[in-house]
Amino acid sequence: MENLKSVIGEHPFMQGLDEHTLDTLVGCASNVRYNAGDYLARMGQPAEHFFIIRHGHVSLEINAGPRGIIGVHTVEAGDVLGWSWLIEPYKWHFDARAVELTRVIALNGECLRKKCEQDHDLGYALMKRVAQLMEQRLTATRMQLLDMYGTHV
Repeated sequence: MENLKSVIGEHPFMQGLDEHTLDTLVGCASNVRYNAGDYLARMGQPAEHFFIIRHGHVSLEINAGPRGIIGVHTVEAGDVLGWSWLIEPYKWHFDARAVELTRVIALNGECLRKKCEQDHDLGYALMKRVAQLMEQRLTATRMQLLDMYGTHV
């Protein structure tokens, strides 16, 4: 069985974190498996986890009413999923559905928040990474809007 600390430390999102920080994160982590069609998150539900994707693909989707379900992004091995655990009111803003067998490290959001409050260096390290992730995802969304609506966005 793989060591959670090494799995977390080798993930691109977590690379460069020191041993103490990795030890702290392991205390909030668990291995989880999702089968194709399983939901990791549902819009409006409490955002209780931050996911490190190890294997598989997860479709991020929104319900567009009469237009149905729209896939807005796909995350895969090497990606992470979710920053809603960090930002009040700690609710998901989309559905996240496993497209195929997907293995993740699920980091408990409440546990992470408590550890960040106790260790501001940890909080700062995670916040920098989450902010970069948010910027990347917002840029990708902007590009999708340009593709859909042309240069008027």
